[in-house]
Amino acid sequence: MTSTSSVPAASPPDSRSALRRSLGEWRIGLVAWRLIVLQAAHPAVAAGMDRYSTYRAHPWRRIQHTVDSGARLFSAGPEERRLEVARLARTHRRIHGTDDAGRPYTAEDPEVRAWVMVTLYEAITAMHELSGKRLRPAELDDLYDEFRDVCAALEIPDEVLPATAADVPPYLERHVREVLEYGDVVRHLLFGILREAPAPRRIGRLAPAWPLLRVAAARTLSSLTVADLPPAWHERFGTRRTRPAAALSWAVHRGVRHVMTRLPEHLRYRHRPSPTADGRPAPRRTPARPASRPRTVDSRRARLEAFFHQVLDQTGDGRVDSADLQAMVHNVCWQLELPVEREDVLYAAFETWWQQLRTAMDADGDGTVDCEEFVSAMLAGVDRDPAYLEHGLVPAVRALFRAADADGGGHLCADEYRVLFGGSRVHPAELNDGFRQLDTDGDGRISEEEFVTAFADFFTARTDAVAGAALLGRP
Repeated sequence: MTSTSSVPAASPPDSRSALRRSLGEWRIGLVAWRLIVLQAAHPAVAAGMDRYSTYRAHPWRRIQHTVDSGARLFSAGPEERRLEVARLARTHRRIHGTDDAGRPYTAEDPEVRAWVMVTLYEAITAMHELSGKRLRPAELDDLYDEFRDVCAALEIPDEVLPATAADVPPYLERHVREVLEYGDVVRHLLFGILREAPAPRRIGRLAPAWPLLRVAAARTLSSLTVADLPPAWHERFGTRRTRPAAALSWAVHRGVRHVMTRLPEHLRYRHRPSPTADGRPAPRRTPARPASRPRTVDSRRARLEAFFHQVLDQTGDGRVDSADLQAMVHNVCWQLELPVEREDVLYAAFETWWQQLRTAMDADGDGTVDCEEFVSAMLAGVDRDPAYLEHGLVPAVRALFRAADADGGGHLCADEYRVLFGGSRVHPAELNDGFRQLDTDGDGRISEEEFVTAFADFFTARTDAVAGAALLGRP
């Protein structure tokens, strides 16, 4: 389920804003995983995450989206907050269903939304308390007043929120004892996700060592998170705050506080990247990867397997269903900020593509498509029928193009292409290279036919010497 919590990126600290100052400190990251675990323990949040979230397959992208959302809610101006509230409302209206126990859930439930937000406020207070420097009652009141202002912007009813800062601890304890569940999603967050997460882009040349690094990181994060969970959690679910874990928590939180409070503000707080001329955050500079020579063997299977794992399997469970394609559309809509009616067109096109995939590829009839089913059926289909892709993929790609064509001019300019395929998260050299390859006539823009042809070539060309081969990055 989409969350507005975790670790929002902050503007330079505002001395008048207790909320911005607390969220802006780097050390808020120490309680971020604890926050996510508490949120995911709510059965409705867990069901939404299990069904719709991309956190398993794309944890770093999911975190980045959450960071961006938090920045716009808590640190930006009124117009950016208004746009973010509208975007979250569009996202939440699509997250609903029935969980494995037969209980209906919806992301629009006011009590669920209140729980997600209150845990963010509680995480701030926990950050201070665990570090040995509790906030005074007056400071808690100021912090909670600011927090309630954000909840009001999100249209969360007052009656489902704790009335005052003093009411938050009993609210939290009551939910832990009466509402929360220690299910599979929580166990995976605590003990599984980092042991299988892909290497984050930011570690650069350390990526080859990631399989070893993540073992140590996972063990440390699990111990710290379990130790930091509230006492009511341990009483309810029988987890233990062991002495080594308690010592780790004491040393980490207090040590980081003592270090951070002695640093200058530009090192203590996170700052947004300076915007570019068009108002977007400046892209992060990383070394561009050298292009390799095109292969002469049939490379379709490798490309299709990569497409399945990197693009289709959004939920990371090794199988694809309607929720995965909805997650793809959600990611696109997040980038493009489409109005509801244009979002609906895109969702409908991708649902049609899913129905074509299910009908043609679900060989065992279980309602999902695994990687081998996808690759085998796709290769057989494109070899048998030149128009095979016209039945599902091509209409979805055309809808994608028209959604990205912000001015309706029938072409994608470089800026529209960058927004669609990565924005600030992808190195500009890679985006520029992809744009040039798709712009086959060299006129400085990509037509709808060039766009569709590139996708078709990705699925059908036997070599990588085609523009479409670069859709997932340089081959």
